[in-house]
Amino acid sequence: MANPVTVTAVCTCSFGTLPAMLPVNSQNSVYLCNLMAATIMDNHCPSFGMCNCPSNPAVMAATAAAMGVFTPSACTPVTLTPWAPGVPKVLICGKPLLQDTSKLNCMYGGVITVSFTPAKTIQTP
Repeated sequence: MANPVTVTAVCTCSFGTLPAMLPVNSQNSVYLCNLMAATIMDNHCPSFGMCNCPSNPAVMAATAAAMGVFTPSACTPVTLTPWAPGVPKVLICGKPLLQDTSKLNCMYGGVITVSFTPAKTIQTP
């Protein structure tokens, strides 16, 4: 069962070297577990440290400058699309709730996922 994502959720990128906390900027009125709930439009991720994606122009330039020796570069995620899938039956300010099984694609090739969210869904018998 998927869990809702909140403001202090930790995300990782398949090409990044460090985790990052997800900022919630899409709304400021709905809280889960006393934390702001995230929607699929909270797609402006902070840096994941260094980027190891060969198709990232910054990595290409750093590698070329190092005479062809693969060289990671600073991560600057480019996320133009919303997270997918969201929870279409749970809308927050008109936007679907973000769940911890959702994925977000970076334009350079990385896949961003939620590795930890403090909000948990409890299933009762």
